[in-house]
Amino acid sequence: MDAFGHVNNVVYLRYLEQARVEWMFTTAKQAGVAQFSLGTVVARHEIEYRRPLVYRPEPVRVETWVTRISNASFTVAYEVKDDEALYAIAETILVPYDLGAERPRRITADERDYLKPYLAAEPAKTRYR
Repeated sequence: MDAFGHVNNVVYLRYLEQARVEWMFTTAKQAGVAQFSLGTVVARHEIEYRRPLVYRPEPVRVETWVTRISNASFTVAYEVKDDEALYAIAETILVPYDLGAERPRRITADERDYLKPYLAAEPAKTRYR
């Protein structure tokens, strides 16, 4: 937490990462798509803080969905919230990466098929304006 008793901005990135890793690595692997766990890098993060999240023992939810899929990247959107409030909205651009070749790679057909059901029509940053 920060000096004001709020969850620190860096912790929000950890929340997003935990949700994204669970969805991309564990859930995708269970669906037969293990490529994401073999190399995916963050190209960009954007977070809009909506209200302070005061430190507390109760968890918050991080909801995730996909807003864009291209040939070599995709965008994941998030909402950090509980039943009473929306604390932040965020987006991450992710790039599949070939660790052996040390370069970005194309999204495979299996990866695209895994991402499509999570595709939403509108990005997070416009949902609550």
